[in-house]
Amino acid sequence: MTVIVLLVATLVFRLLGVLGVGRFATWRVSAAHGLAVMLVMTASAHFVPASVTFMPNHADLVAMVPPFVPLPAFMVYLTGVLELAGAVGLVLEGTRRAAGICLALLFVVLLPANVYAALADIAFAGEPASPLWQRVPEQVLYIAVALWAATRTKSTVNSLG
Repeated sequence: MTVIVLLVATLVFRLLGVLGVGRFATWRVSAAHGLAVMLVMTASAHFVPASVTFMPNHADLVAMVPPFVPLPAFMVYLTGVLELAGAVGLVLEGTRRAAGICLALLFVVLLPANVYAALADIAFAGEPASPLWQRVPEQVLYIAVALWAATRTKSTVNSLG
């Protein structure tokens, strides 16, 4: 689902660029905004109480935390805050580079939780765990998009002096 949100949001932003919205004139910037939309969606689950069952919730994410990670509930809240901060950073041109790099690092740090959840068959929002062969490429995609968003175009570099 998250990959679909990323792709659809990116395409919508790029379409807006084609229709004349200057902010979305490039695929790179459209993808940065698409990733931001995806992050707002995924981060929201970090704060949803366990009593909410129609979407992923805090308890689902805590269950994904590998046993070696201390304070799992706190870590879920922390990563939710970091995802939201990264989303804001991606939409602001002045912070996009730093946000993209920090998000790529966050996605690397979160990879063990995805591996653990797949191997331990941790259910997510009442659904069976997604397989490892799906989770790892998704994380690699998110890392790649975050790093791509962090790259500067020639016009950005030239305008910086």
